[in-house]
This record gives sequence, structure tokens and C-alpha cells, in this order.
Amino acid sequence: MIIDSHVHLKHGDANRTEYSAETIVYTMDAVGIDVSVVFAMSTSTRRSIEMALEAYRRSPDRLIPYVYAIPSFERPVNEEIKEAVVRLGFKGVKIHAGEYTIAEYVVDPVVELAEKFEVPCLIDCVGRISDVKRMAEKFPKAKIVVAHFGKYLSADEKLIDQFINLASTHENVYLDTSGVVLTHKIREAIQRIGSNHIVFGTDGPHEEPDTVSFAKKELEKIKSLKLNPTDEENILGKNILRILKI
Repeated sequence: MIIDSHVHLKHGDANRTEYSAETIVYTMDAVGIDVSVVFAMSTSTRRSIEMALEAYRRSPDRLIPYVYAIPSFERPVNEEIKEAVVRLGFKGVKIHAGEYTIAEYVVDPVVELAEKFEVPCLIDCVGRISDVKRMAEKFPKAKIVVAHFGKYLSADEKLIDQFINLASTHENVYLDTSGVVLTHKIREAIQRIGSNHIVFGTDGPHEEPDTVSFAKKELEKIKSLKLNPTDEENILGKNILRILKI
């Protein structure tokens, strides 16, 4: 089974591009992806719940909803997150440092709640390793999935190595392959920390040049490594199933 652990119903690009459940499932079918984790960003937490719930209800066998946390110092969003996870059955929380600070006084209550309810946090930390390290150590039972091996489209090998090191010393830290352009670092990570702490994601849909070609390129990135069957199966699906307790 192939599971895409990083799919947007709404992106954080300049146009705040949105994609329907139908477009996502069409792309999955064309590429050979069985299930996708979906969420919306660049919107309120409440609206992210509405969008992900609608998508899930349109295709409950193919889509897994996450809630997008957009807290602030003045307004925590834990009640909305709790409702999504406890009442609606959402399976995880998305956090993005590009839209708000991930300082402890803002984001730590969200991670603490995710730890309490045993759901993962998918975090785009935009390279801020010190914040991820703090969260991993303060909340050792929280499952922290670091998007893009630390930073989207990063060509900084030393930075990527720091995130691999973090995953090697913190059992609760996982690395997401979406947006990784230095593909050899994925192989190096497998050699250093094993395949159990790496999950496949596309960060799609994107029309570059179209949604199908984009997702195929991300999947081929893993296939091109020619991993042994166990490692490939772990990364492409088994790990995220274990993290989500499915």
C-alpha cells in the first residue's frame, strides 16, 4: 500500500491554491497512490476542519483528515483541535512555521494536546531545528513528523544532516520526504537511522506541469533509490500507518 502523508486541500502559496477531493483522488488513481493524508492551511483552524471533513466525507476510504493548527498568543485553538480529533476522528495535526511563530508560548500547547490524544504533528518548521528539538524533548511521547527533511527544497546538506541527527537521537522524530531535492540524503538517512523513521509525502497537488506528473516525480524519487523491499514498504506506507495507529 502506498500512502501519501502530505497533501494539501489548500496551499500556502501566493494564490492560496485549493484542490478538491475529486482532483486529489484522480491524481492518486493515476499515480498508484492508495491513501492520502489531507489538510488545508492558509485559513483558520475552524475552516481547515470544515474543508478536511468535507473531503473525507466525499472519499472516506481514500483520504485521512488532519486539522490545521493556527494558534496565537491571544487565541489558543485547542478546543477546535480537540473537537476535530475526539469527536470527528481526525488523525493528526498540521503545523506550519511559515504562518505563525512556533515559539513555545504559542505552539507547545498544541503539541501537548497531540501528545495527550496520541496523534502525530506534521510540522513544516522552515529549517528551525532548535524549535523541533525543544518540542521533541519537552514532549517525548508526541510523534513529530518533520516535513521536507527539515526545509522545503533545501540544498543545505549540513542542515539536512542536523535533522537526520535529531531523528537518530529522538525516537519520536520522523522525516517526511516531500520537497527533498537532495535525494541521496534519503538514502543516507536510511543507512543512519533506518527506514522506520521516514515517511513518503508529495506536498501536492501541484500543477508542475500537472498534478499527476508532480506526484509521479515524488513517488519516483523513492523508487529510484532501489531500496530493499522492506525499506521501501516502510517508507511508502507502513510507517505512517503505524504512526496513525491504523
